Parts: sequence; structure tokens; C-alpha cells
Amino acid sequence: MSRETSEVAGRLYGLERVCRVLEFPRSTIYAQLARESTKVVPLLPQRRGPKPKMSDADLLAAIRADLEASPFIGEGHRKVWARLRILRGIRVSRARILRLMRENALLSPHRRPQGVPNLHDGTITTDRPNEMWGTDGIRIETVDEGWVWVFSAVDHFDACCVGIHAVKIGNRFAALQPIAQGLQAEFGVTGADAGRGLTLRMDHGTQYTADDFLNQVKFWGIAPSFAFVAEPQTNGVAERFNRTLKEQAIYGRVFRNVEEVRAAVTEFKDRYNRHWRLEKLGFMSPFEIRQAYAMRKAA
Repeated sequence: MSRETSEVAGRLYGLERVCRVLEFPRSTIYAQLARESTKVVPLLPQRRGPKPKMSDADLLAAIRADLEASPFIGEGHRKVWARLRILRGIRVSRARILRLMRENALLSPHRRPQGVPNLHDGTITTDRPNEMWGTDGIRIETVDEGWVWVFSAVDHFDACCVGIHAVKIGNRFAALQPIAQGLQAEFGVTGADAGRGLTLRMDHGTQYTADDFLNQVKFWGIAPSFAFVAEPQTNGVAERFNRTLKEQAIYGRVFRNVEEVRAAVTEFKDRYNRHWRLEKLGFMSPFEIRQAYAMRKAA
């Protein structure tokens, strides 16, 4: 009746008007319609054209088997499509292989490296100064000289920057400079065994894996300690210092040459050590923590 037209008004009565006149709740009608709609089988879009000889389920099983049998990791859908086509005679479109691998998280970004992961679940902080230093390098673009490098060394005890060096060519010798600065400042010498008992945390950059770098570190009596691959938090002290350096002294500035960069990072090193307050140090600066430690040792 709600769909019938009124002879006087020339308009549909409507469900609301009919229910109000009959004093019948509309919610009952809506509930009945909802129950009936659950019994309706939805129409699924069908693939146009001829049906494939191999179903998606069988093709997905073949894809999984191919990935398991492959001696490599991180391969994309193109190599899977080629191997199925050449080695197993499964002739399907590459777009279909891509679709199935994407829907089932089998593309290379979703596949994990094989083997047992080397997870870092410990701590990298130390109980005393000059027990472990972290080192790392960043690149900064200048107007006249292009990209230049800044290498730094940071103590894991109090995040104190013990050395910083800006240079045009960021090779293994340049990466040694902040370490030498730290040895001179903390131990007073840079000769043989000057850093005996010190550990140096670093990543796997070419500067730090070079023979010249490692031999010089060994000459100083420093034990190298490499961060875990793909886990930058294991070199987090140096990484965090570099982030602060870029945010406070690099971003938003235009440098013309390496000399301007060197002046900026050298000034920041002193300002950071004296005035930058870290939450992990109880909002004290690195120099304040180092002075407090020296007073406790002297007491």
C-alpha cells in the first residue's frame, strides 16, 4: 500500500504515512527485510572470456612450491612466472601471477630473510665513560663543493660528543679523525694502545670495514663492535646524535663550502655537550653527567 498513489494528492502514500495510520512499527518491517536480504545469494563478477585451464588455487600452490624450491630470496613475480613457464610448462599471464602473489603477500617486500634473526634485546648504554663509543657519518650538501661529510664519535655513557670532523672526501681516513680527537681529549695521547679497554660501535659502511680503518683502530687498542645488520638501533647513540645535529645545526641553513660546515658542527659540538639536556640523563647535559661521575669517583 505504501507504493500506491493518492488520488487526491497524486503522490505515493509512503511507508512512514501508512505505518503511522495503521499504528504499525516500521522497525518490524525493516527487520523482516534485513532477514530476507541475508538469504539472497550475491552475484559475483565473473571473468570474461574463456575460463583458464588452471584454477587460482592450483596456481597459487605452484607459486608457493616454486618459491620454496628457489635457492634465492626476495625474487619478484617475473622470475616466478618465467620458471613456471620454462621449467613446469605452466603458461599463464604474468599479470595473473602478480595478482595472486600480491593478494597472498608473496611479493619480495613481504618475504622475510631466511635463517634465525639476530635480534638486539639488550642495552647499549655503559656504566662509566670511555667504555664504548659510537661513530657514524652523515652527508651535507653545499653550494660550491657539493656533498661533504661529517663524522662524529659519541660516548655511550653520557652521549657526550668526543670528536667531530667535517671533510669533503668521506673516506676511511676521514672516519678516523673523530676517534683521534676523542683519544687526544680523553686520554691525552694518540699513540699505540691509547684506547686500550675502549670499544667502538659502528655500522658496516665501507669506511668502517676498510683494512686501513680497522688496522688503525687495532693499533690504538680499541675493540671494534659492529652493529647488527638492518638494526640501526644497535648504533642508536651515534644515530640519535646525528639526528639532533641535523635538526639543530644543519636543516634550514645554506652552506657554501666545507669550511662553513666545519665551523657549524664544531660550534654545535661544544653547545651540545654543555647545554643539551637528555631525558635518559635525568634532563642533565653530557658535561654535567660527566662532572657528577668524576665527583662520585673522587669521593
